[in-house]
Amino acid sequence: MWEPRVYITLSVLAFIIFVAIAASTTYIILKRILHQGSLPNKSVDLELQHLSLSVRTLSENKISFESSSHKLTVVETFTVDELTTATTNFCSTNLIDDNVYHGRHKGKNLAIKRTNHHTISKIKFDLFHDATYFHPNIIKLLGTCKESDAAFLVFEYAKNGSLKDWIHGGLAMKSHFIASCQCFLTWNQRVRICLDVATALQYMHQIMNPSYVHRNIKSRNIFLDEEFKAKIGNFGMEDCVKDDNNIPEEVNKVNTILRDKGYFAPELKSQGAISTRTDIYAFGVVLLEILSGKPPVEEEGVLLCEKIKFILESSDAGAKLREWMDDVLGEDYSFNAAIVLANVARSCVEDDPSLRPNAGEVVQKLSKLVADLPGGDEEQFTVNESSSKPLVIKNISD
Repeated sequence: MWEPRVYITLSVLAFIIFVAIAASTTYIILKRILHQGSLPNKSVDLELQHLSLSVRTLSENKISFESSSHKLTVVETFTVDELTTATTNFCSTNLIDDNVYHGRHKGKNLAIKRTNHHTISKIKFDLFHDATYFHPNIIKLLGTCKESDAAFLVFEYAKNGSLKDWIHGGLAMKSHFIASCQCFLTWNQRVRICLDVATALQYMHQIMNPSYVHRNIKSRNIFLDEEFKAKIGNFGMEDCVKDDNNIPEEVNKVNTILRDKGYFAPELKSQGAISTRTDIYAFGVVLLEILSGKPPVEEEGVLLCEKIKFILESSDAGAKLREWMDDVLGEDYSFNAAIVLANVARSCVEDDPSLRPNAGEVVQKLSKLVADLPGGDEEQFTVNESSSKPLVIKNISD
């Protein structure tokens, strides 16, 4: 008589246990789904962007997230006391160039530039609230300092100074800040530097949205780190320099540096037109500096962009190009690669902006040159006797 009741009781208990387990499992699954669904798509997109663009984020930088927009804040605020301590009271032995000092703060090397409040007010800080700002070929603005009459900008430190210092010489070349035992850039280093700068321009022009025009590309604004990787400086600071350099009214001012005129595209001089193509023109001039070791405007007033056109269009182009190459290279470079690089530079400085390549096309061309480089910078190059070949100005996308 009790046996049916026992079976019924056990069946009810088993049913209750089953329902409890099912409810618990459902709760856990729903909790996980809700947790995953709460993650913003922007975070996922940002991770994909990091992978696809090979953009690095250094964990040592102070990063804070805003709960509403999840934007990254990467520009710190420094005090005058901190920067004074970092530079040993702005000691002359820490002077790199002009108003730029080397400093150390919390174990980091910094480049500290004395400036003014007006300049800082023109910086586009909104560009620095994006994780993609950490591009390996862009000098990072790490912080600012504004106290009463004092104003400073704090940048990532580039141990080997500016490209201009290496090509044309300068204060940094004569100081202890450049520790390399080599007194000039090898051919391998020069070609890689060209690709580094082109990669940064490709990012600014074709990956950033909206596209970004730097407006101040020149060898002085290209810096070399400890491994001679190139980084473009003054990112987000075009409004700080455009009044001095990039409008026609200022081009003719007596106090405008003659050398900088060599970077100005024809449409910039005549119409004040600014576009990604004006950046490409200036980059072409930098390529010519790297090839020849000469400034954008030579002593006799000859522009490098005009000189290369004359060389490549002459009947003895091969001989003239060899003669025009930087003397310090001797014969330790590939002449065939020099021909390619000269043609790339020539296409970048076309008078007609529509005929200039975009940064992506330049990257494609230079990537092939870098891929063909010998393994080490110390390796001796075999100079290919190809001076009899016509130096045809090829389409950059070929």
